[in-house]
Amino acid sequence: MSENDFIPVTVLKRDAFSETISGHLARSPDRRLALRKLDALPFWSRPIARFLARREVRGLRAVQGIEGCPELLRYDRTGILREWSEGTPLHLARPADAAFYRDAKRLLREMRRRGVTHNDIAKPQNWLCRPDGGAAVIDFQLASVHRLRGPLFRTMAREDLRHLLKQKRAYAPDLLTPCEQTMLRHKAIPTRIWMATGKLLYNFVTRRLLDWSDGEGTEDRIESDGAEITRILANHPRVSTHVLTNFALPGKGVGLYTFAETDLSQEELRALVPETLSEKVQAVVCLPRGPSGSIRLDVLSLVAANRLDELEEMRRADAALSVELEQILPGRQNLTDRILRK
Repeated sequence: MSENDFIPVTVLKRDAFSETISGHLARSPDRRLALRKLDALPFWSRPIARFLARREVRGLRAVQGIEGCPELLRYDRTGILREWSEGTPLHLARPADAAFYRDAKRLLREMRRRGVTHNDIAKPQNWLCRPDGGAAVIDFQLASVHRLRGPLFRTMAREDLRHLLKQKRAYAPDLLTPCEQTMLRHKAIPTRIWMATGKLLYNFVTRRLLDWSDGEGTEDRIESDGAEITRILANHPRVSTHVLTNFALPGKGVGLYTFAETDLSQEELRALVPETLSEKVQAVVCLPRGPSGSIRLDVLSLVAANRLDELEEMRRADAALSVELEQILPGRQNLTDRILRK
């Protein structure tokens, strides 16, 4: 083994075009990295995957040094290796602090100065709330590097900003200014044309043929099966509440993980929710909650994904959370996500 070899730790995401894995180099076990693995893909997807990888590499090279953008380390036949981006995905962090959105605008301005548009930040999964409260973006597969700053560049940069404002509207609507509200109401003409034409074809190919959801590149199990799980658990006298989250399956696709706050045994809960609806279920005496009383979806997503290293960091920083996790982690059900494609 070379000291530059990548040591995989946890599979984060899989689809037909890549497998994203966290890990480290053999010589630096304390330096966390992320690899978009490209060397074990289906034959039919390889040309598309390499095309997307080249776009991502070009975009990452263009944004090097911008705070909140990933640092590219190398690109070869194995895949794209970059520094790990610390932070919580937006749909889990749900930031309500104006400072986050100011920093996100700063990030987009710096990208724009370098002629880069991200083109995929409508997905909250591609925004991170960093530990210091700042913003970060990941997944540059659809990014564009513009040599000319003409109408196309300005339109795409405007759409990046408008999609940031959509996130702000979702998680901190009271912070929107009148100008931002006006911008949200007015899509660019190319966007309106795309939504009326190309988007329909895109949805057909990705959702019907590839079985993707528009939000994550994998079948949206929470949407498709969540209603039935809620019907089963919501009115059960021994279930206080429940939470659903996704996790990467060992071979391909996404699984559904159900946490239930209940005094039911693990076997009783499993009997209530069949594996055809939720691959994993876990009975928990008390779900972790934040200061406001809201359930910590960010923590439960890490438990479902078996990302113990990140959970350990959170435990060291939060004594109360550490106590809550002591009764959750021993009973975690997903122990297989570290199985990698050969």
